[in-house]
Amino acid sequence: MSGVYAGFSWRTVALVLDSVIVNVAAFVIAFVGGVGIAVVLSGRADDLVAAGTVLGYVVGMLTNWLYFTFCESSTWQATLGKRMLSLRVTDLNGRRIGFGQANGRYWSKIISGLLLFMGFLMVGFDRKKQGLHDKLAGTLVVRVPAS
Repeated sequence: MSGVYAGFSWRTVALVLDSVIVNVAAFVIAFVGGVGIAVVLSGRADDLVAAGTVLGYVVGMLTNWLYFTFCESSTWQATLGKRMLSLRVTDLNGRRIGFGQANGRYWSKIISGLLLFMGFLMVGFDRKKQGLHDKLAGTLVVRVPAS
């Protein structure tokens, strides 16, 4: 494995950056979709609000899932936030992860969060800086020299 394990602080900053990026993207997508719904519904305000709320949740969930899963399984091995900080997601042998492994890592974060966020806090205490979702998916987050 090249690089050093990325600790809690590095990963938190990357998550904040990624949250801004993905939520702005989801908002734009949902807004454009909401305008389309408004045109279709011809100004029926009650229907528009309900459809916009559902669309917002669905777009937000899909945008987050696709962003993290595709980025971390791509040749970048990182989301934009991780990339800005020279962080990479690898398997336990330092290799690029596939879409399935990235997908498992993404959905395992639900478990990390449900346990009073202890699954995320584990990063600060684990020898390899793995959260519960990393352990479940067999992944590491490493800091590599900027290229």
